[in-house]
Amino acid sequence: HAALGHHVANVHRLDADTSGVLLCAKTKPALDFLTGQFQARTVEKVYHALVVGQPALDEFTVELALTQDEQRLGRMRIAKKGGKPAVTRFRVLERFRGWAWLECHPLTGRTHQLRVHLAATGTPILGDVFYGNTEPLLLSSLKRRYKGREKEKPLFARLALHASELALTHPLTRDRASLRAPLPHEFEVALKYLHKFAAVR
Repeated sequence: HAALGHHVANVHRLDADTSGVLLCAKTKPALDFLTGQFQARTVEKVYHALVVGQPALDEFTVELALTQDEQRLGRMRIAKKGGKPAVTRFRVLERFRGWAWLECHPLTGRTHQLRVHLAATGTPILGDVFYGNTEPLLLSSLKRRYKGREKEKPLFARLALHASELALTHPLTRDRASLRAPLPHEFEVALKYLHKFAAVR
């Protein structure tokens, strides 16, 4: 955050490939106040994800503890015993042929929580090469008789996970505040083509 100044500190982290709201604090008291809310789990977080496959239910909760994956550095896995408790609520906003658009509410804040929980339920996030999806979203896979496969670029070339909203108590006013980040352009493009060529009728 050199551009913001060296006194600015991250309050929480996003995965390197995740877009969206990132909260920073300018002062130590603000940092402590905001960090305390994350630790107390009073911050409401809303993410959106494009997943491969179809969730069985329109609304569901995943409660699976997570632990470090000793076999693969920097990755997490479902803990067979022990681990850190992790809970996420999911809601299907839209279904397409082969994909679904989800709203995600993590109730805990574990590393890679949404990614591992969705992979564990059989619907990994599009572009999540760590946890089960290596096939890019291509227009040729949506549109019949698509011409130009040889030079085709993916419609979506990264992890399809976006941090849309944070709701928290403001450190100065003590009012409840909601911070939102609009969907990046590539999400809008992908959803447009899914609506056009893969809508569930």
